[in-house]
Amino acid sequence: MPPLVERLLEDGADTLSIINDVLIPALDEVGARFEKGTFFLPQLMASAEAAKAGFEVLRSRGGSSPASSGKGKIVLCTVKGDIHDIGKNIVRMLLENYGYDVVDLGRDVDPQAVVDAVLADDVRLVGLSALMTTTVAGMSETIALLREKAPNAKVMVGGAVLNPEYAQMVGADYYAKDATESAKIAQEVLG
Repeated sequence: MPPLVERLLEDGADTLSIINDVLIPALDEVGARFEKGTFFLPQLMASAEAAKAGFEVLRSRGGSSPASSGKGKIVLCTVKGDIHDIGKNIVRMLLENYGYDVVDLGRDVDPQAVVDAVLADDVRLVGLSALMTTTVAGMSETIALLREKAPNAKVMVGGAVLNPEYAQMVGADYYAKDATESAKIAQEVLG
């Protein structure tokens, strides 16, 4: 991807057109193939890494980075009691490649830390991950505190132990079955 981006810059393409006309459509295509089952997690991760490398070329040449595109800020974390973060990291990478500014709080995150991050920047979308059934309670606790302290924030949840019914049970606004779905939710909430 970096040689393609460099060639496009040399041919006179501007940063925004490379992002909107090349990188994002490529990610969309990979996401569509992932949903159809013709691409799998390794291809999804490889494409995200390639797009990230392309964005780095744009940054190094003085272009705007996706994070500065003004699309909006998203807080992500793995909930309290859960130390698994591979899925969250894939979601972060994909959302950053789509131009969102992601505040990654990490794993095993206390509900109040999530609320503090949301309130600090008036964040409108929060992504919570849980991979263990024992930590779904932590997700529910985090969402309840967000509803109380930051009622305007929308919450998307995902993780191996979740499904749409669980998402509804814990009070989430959205269920993201995979990283591609999280990008669609971000588009719906933030544009």
